[in-house]
Amino acid sequence: MQIFKTSVARENILGRIRKGLGGQPMPMPFPEAEKESDNVYVNDRTAAEEVFAEAFIKLGGKFIFCENEQELLDSINILYENSGWKQLLCADARLLKMFHNHKIDIVTEVDAKAEAADACITGCEMLVARTGSILLSSRQNMGRTAPVYYPVHIVFAYANQVVFDIEDGFAALKKKYGSDLPSMINLTTGPSRTADIEKTLVVGVHGPGEVFCFLINAEL
Repeated sequence: MQIFKTSVARENILGRIRKGLGGQPMPMPFPEAEKESDNVYVNDRTAAEEVFAEAFIKLGGKFIFCENEQELLDSINILYENSGWKQLLCADARLLKMFHNHKIDIVTEVDAKAEAADACITGCEMLVARTGSILLSSRQNMGRTAPVYYPVHIVFAYANQVVFDIEDGFAALKKKYGSDLPSMINLTTGPSRTADIEKTLVVGVHGPGEVFCFLINAEL
C-alpha cells in the first residue's frame, strides 16, 4: 500500500476545514422555499401558473401577471420609470418590435458593449412550476450572457410555456428542437446568491441581484 505524506501547511488547512464543518450549519438563503407545500400537482395549466408564482416569489423573485401583451408593455414601462434606470436592454426581437410599434422608447437592442446597462429583458424556453425556475438556452439571442450579465434580469413568458417539472421542460425542448438541442441549457432559480465569503449571504455576485418574471395570459 502506498502512503502519501501530508505537509504541515496542508494538514493545518484541512484541520480548519474540519473544524468549520463541525460548527453550526449555515442558514438557508430562502428557508421558505424548503418548506413542504400543500399544492397538489395536477395537470392543469392554471394550477401550474399558480405553483410557479408561489415558488418563484419564495425564492426572492418578483412575479407580475399580465392579461395581455399591452399590459406587459405598460407594466415594464412603469417598472422602468419607478426604478430610475438609465438604460434598459431587450434581447428579444419580437418584444423589441412591440415596444417600437407602440412608440415606447425606453428599451434598446441588447449590445455586448453596453456594459453599464441597468437591466435586460429576455424571453425564455420554459418556466418550471415545481421549482420556480426559468429554463433558458443558447438558442435565444445572446442567451449565454443577457440573462446573467446585468444587475436586473427581466423575463417574460406566455401561459403555454409553463410546465410542471424539470423533466417536462426538457421534454418540451426535445419536441421543439428534435435532435438538434441547444449547446447550452440553463436552469435559473431565483436571483444570484452565494455565502462562500465568510458565510455571509450576498445577492447578485455571480449574476442578477433582482429577477422579474412577467407571465402573459396568452399563448406564444
